[in-house]
Amino acid sequence: MLYPKIESIKIEGFRSLADIELTDLPDVTVLIGPNGSGKSGLLKFFEMLNWMLRSSKLAEYVARQGGADDQLFGGVQTTPQIRALVGVRAEKGLNEYRFELSYGHPDRFVFTDERLRFSREDHGQNKAEWQRLPTGGPEALLTLAGDRALGVNPATARVVAFLMRDTQVFHFHDTSDTARMKTKWDASDSVFLRNDGGNLAPVLLRLEQHEPKRYAEICRIARWMVPGFEEFVLREEYGKVLLRWRSRHFDKVLGPHLTSDGSLRLFALATLLTLPGDMLPDVIMIDEPELGLHPSAIALVAEMIKSIGIERQVIVATQSPLFVDEFEVENLFVAELADGRTSFRRHGSEDFKAWLDDYATTGDLWMKNLLGGRP
Repeated sequence: MLYPKIESIKIEGFRSLADIELTDLPDVTVLIGPNGSGKSGLLKFFEMLNWMLRSSKLAEYVARQGGADDQLFGGVQTTPQIRALVGVRAEKGLNEYRFELSYGHPDRFVFTDERLRFSREDHGQNKAEWQRLPTGGPEALLTLAGDRALGVNPATARVVAFLMRDTQVFHFHDTSDTARMKTKWDASDSVFLRNDGGNLAPVLLRLEQHEPKRYAEICRIARWMVPGFEEFVLREEYGKVLLRWRSRHFDKVLGPHLTSDGSLRLFALATLLTLPGDMLPDVIMIDEPELGLHPSAIALVAEMIKSIGIERQVIVATQSPLFVDEFEVENLFVAELADGRTSFRRHGSEDFKAWLDDYATTGDLWMKNLLGGRP
């Protein structure tokens, strides 16, 4: 293993995730299942963790998402708290972070449990004792534990907090007239790609200037997948840059308002999956990358995700059998919803050996409902 990675996650009480546990997460995890089954809910949980640990903005995130009651399974009358346990595997052992958020007035959360531990690899199955952080506040103390004497292992706190802060959930769904991707953007905002692709133009401009080979690869992909695409036209004007490109068929530069939704999403995905390591988060989560893409583009994006999975952990939620076709059964976690509760199942290839030997694909298995989570 070349990098710390999320090995396991257990969640109780968050939205439809009443009680779920995912273990032994592979380098590339593909979440599949029907609409409303809870795939995106799992990504939303990690989005909440990112807000919680990046800048101590849990209260703001919860308010933006409708309040604490809306985050609880069945509401506070059914579930008064969220509990979670995240396991992060590093080179020397397993770092674990556990917390409990209890409902408080007015419609907010209070930390009623927060703890962590580090169990060394060479100690076998013997787990270390939990180290508790003070509780009762509205924000996590884990982010402070690496720098202050709070009675816990600062190295463990730093590993867990850094990985959770460096987990990004990308969703390039918004291609409406008011989408941030279609606006002029501050040219200096190019350190990393924002999760909605809003700063795509500045990031591409940075790559053109400082990473020409990667920029050329993005253009090559765009020429292959977008009819008429020749090259991007990225010019800084008064500190701003707009996403524009030149057509090979006309002497005309096209702006984002004349670009199809699928093309915009492909530009964003191709850019994200081609970024140099110092511009990538450690854990990349993508919600429905297949949305609006041609089947050939779906296969290409899947191959790019598998390639980047060598150096980064990737978790993807999808509803596309064509996308699923590109992965092994072991990569798939199948979401199903029963009585308002999400569950996840994982299979092994041996369970479907006869089908796969007869040239069935993983997408076929899903379409036939053999994996569950009927599409």
